[in-house]
Amino acid sequence: MLRMRTLKTSEAAALLNVSPNTLRAWERRFGYPRPMRSPGKHRLYTYGEVVSLRDALNDGLSISSAISRAREAVRADTHVLLGALLAFDRGRADEAMEAALALRPLERAVEEVMLPSLEEIVVRDGADSAPWAFATAWAAEWVQRARRITPTPARPVRVLVGDATSGPYDRHALSVRTLELCTARAGALVITLPVSGVPGLGKVLASHEPDAVVLAGAAAPDDDVARWAYAIRSAVGALPMLLFHREVRGERVSAAAGRTLDERASVAARQVVDAIAQRERSTTPVAPGSTPRTMSA
Repeated sequence: MLRMRTLKTSEAAALLNVSPNTLRAWERRFGYPRPMRSPGKHRLYTYGEVVSLRDALNDGLSISSAISRAREAVRADTHVLLGALLAFDRGRADEAMEAALALRPLERAVEEVMLPSLEEIVVRDGADSAPWAFATAWAAEWVQRARRITPTPARPVRVLVGDATSGPYDRHALSVRTLELCTARAGALVITLPVSGVPGLGKVLASHEPDAVVLAGAAAPDDDVARWAYAIRSAVGALPMLLFHREVRGERVSAAAGRTLDERASVAARQVVDAIAQRERSTTPVAPGSTPRTMSA
C-alpha cells in the first residue's frame, strides 16, 4: 500500500513560497490545505494537496480560485474510483485508492473517496444490485487489508464492536468496517462480534476485557441488541456503551446505550478513545483483591 508523503508547516510553506503564518491563515479561512496532526500535535500537510495548490497558484489564479481548483483535483479521485467499480475492475479500483492515498491520510481517503463512490452506486443502482454487491465486497476487502497492516499500539485500549448490520452487503456494513479500521489506527485493539451471538460471550469478554462497547448498525432488532448489552453488563459491569449508525428506538436499548457517535468513522473512533480516557480519569484504581471495578456509562 502506498505510503502517504507529508510535509511540516515550514516545508509546505516553502513549497508554496509563502510564510507559515500565511499558510495557517489560508487553513483558517478556507479550510485548505487541511493538515493532520502528528503524535506531538504538530501540523502535517499532505504533499499532494500542497502540490495541487502550488500548481494552481503558478497558473496565476487568486488564492480562492486556486483552492477551488485544487479541491476539484482532489475530488477527481472519486470519479476515477467510481468508473473502475462500475466497470467491475478490481485492479483499477486498487490503483484509484493508491492515488487517493498520495493526496490524503488513509482515513480521509476512505471517507472522501471510497464511501462517496459507493453511495453513488447506491443512488444509481440500488443497495440490492449486482454493482453494489461487487463494489462493497471490494471495498470491505480493501479496508481489511489496510487494517491488517495497522501497527499494534504499545499500550492499547480494548474496544468491542457489536455488529448490528444484516451482513456484508448491508448499506452500513462498510461504515462499521471503517470504524474498526479507524479505531485500530487511533490506538485500540478491536474485536467485532454479531449482536445475535450471546452464548459464550462471557468467554470472549474474559479474554478481551474491553474498555468500551460500540453498538454499530441499524438492522438488528432492539430485543437482540438489548439482550447482547445485558449479557455484557452481567459479565463485566457497566462499560461505556456507544452507538454508531444506530438510533435509539426502544426503551430497552435506551437504557443500555450511552452517547451516539458521529456518523464519520474517523471522528467516531476518536470519540470512542476519548470516552475511554475520560472514564479512566474519573475512576479510582482498585487495589488487587478488593471489590471488582465497575464502569459508569
